[in-house]
Amino acid sequence: RSGEMAKSTQLIDNEVFRAYATYTTIVLLKMMLMSLITAYFRITRKAFVNPEDTASFGKGENAKKYLRTDPDVERVRRGHLNDLENIVPFLGIGLLYALSGPELYTALLHFRIFAGARITHTFAYLIPLPQPSRGLSWAAGYAVTISMAYKVLKTALYL
Repeated sequence: RSGEMAKSTQLIDNEVFRAYATYTTIVLLKMMLMSLITAYFRITRKAFVNPEDTASFGKGENAKKYLRTDPDVERVRRGHLNDLENIVPFLGIGLLYALSGPELYTALLHFRIFAGARITHTFAYLIPLPQPSRGLSWAAGYAVTISMAYKVLKTALYL
């Protein structure tokens, strides 16, 4: 049992794994923030999808007018969905990449570009910034994940 604990502490001592843990935490917190932003926009725009959410605004027909879509809420939701589509693959591929033995500098470059791209993508979606800012930030993050996947496959090629 103490041997298993030693393996866990060795992983925490790995600088690349710590970098992965740091940047994964940053992008996950950013993704969680999107839920709060969605809730903020739903409340301030009074645009809800569930009847029980409208109870504080009245009953019956009066409350039904708040069961609607709002362009601002939908924009935040699309940004959040885009996070799910891009951050989840980063989590898995990034972990495998971190465990594949990359150089710390290269790993940090991958992780920082990905985190920066996702944060930029969120600002580009929410402000909104003119295209191609959102598209370029998406592409940068996507390219990082593909680059890490390539390194993992190249390192541990069992195809």
